Amino acid sequence: MASIICGSLAFDTIMRFEGRFSDQILPDQIHNLNVSFLVPSLRRDFGGCAGNIAYALKQLGGDPLPMATLGTDGADYLQRMKDLGIATDYVSVVEGSYTAQAMIMTDHDNNQITAFHPGAMMQAHQTRIEARSDVKLGIVSPDGRDAMLQHAEQFAAAGIPFVFDPGQGLPMFDGAALRHFVSLATWVTVNDYEGKMLSDRTGLGFAELSRQVQGLVVTLGGEGSEVWIAGERTLVAPVPVDELVDPTGCGDAYRGALLYGLERGWPLARCAELGSRIGALKIAQRGPQNYSVDRAAWGL
Repeated sequence: MASIICGSLAFDTIMRFEGRFSDQILPDQIHNLNVSFLVPSLRRDFGGCAGNIAYALKQLGGDPLPMATLGTDGADYLQRMKDLGIATDYVSVVEGSYTAQAMIMTDHDNNQITAFHPGAMMQAHQTRIEARSDVKLGIVSPDGRDAMLQHAEQFAAAGIPFVFDPGQGLPMFDGAALRHFVSLATWVTVNDYEGKMLSDRTGLGFAELSRQVQGLVVTLGGEGSEVWIAGERTLVAPVPVDELVDPTGCGDAYRGALLYGLERGWPLARCAELGSRIGALKIAQRGPQNYSVDRAAWGL
């Protein structure tokens, strides 16, 4: 059984500024901002929601099919997926574009300045979803706006149950569009901040949202997660971690676990428990795709 994972493939460039942004930015000169930060620490990671979710699902023993776009600079990413045994049937290269890139600078107080270039991601809608005998599930995660809209419609038309995971793409949509996504989806997953925005824009509380789908999952970071089914809430406890190294990609790892469990017909709360477990594993490693799952030890 395979799952189509719609979303971005991106390069994450992580930089560390050893000072404080607040010491370099003069409040009375905001109108004439011209600053430079020395960043002695720089790291480049493979990222993007589709890539991160596919990585997690593959680590757990699932069969991910990422549907995403790369630019002409994406050969290394394409080869990495092949080396990991992740199918690239639905990964296309957009000529004349760069792969989506996030450039993130963090200061001494963990404040962040991020620049995001969508690049090839804006052409993701050109790849269509069709019914396929080995595809039983899907997920619509943050991507180009047209791609998110069209892929949700295509999942529904093909009769493929899917998770709606709006993530950082949520602000692109008004209440009517979000209600339409929910009407098409089988499950919805958000973090607590996104959940509040989803409720505000749709006018629907978590209980009501959960009555319109088979289940709603709201992640709460270190507090675990909530699973809402037919208006009833179940709290799933977090998994303790020894060291908080890097939260980048934790939400995507969690969603890979959701897909793994849903592929196997698990109750949603059990899927969420596995999500907490893999999120705790990921947060102890730098970068979104640098952890490994001992499937035998996990009983998978």
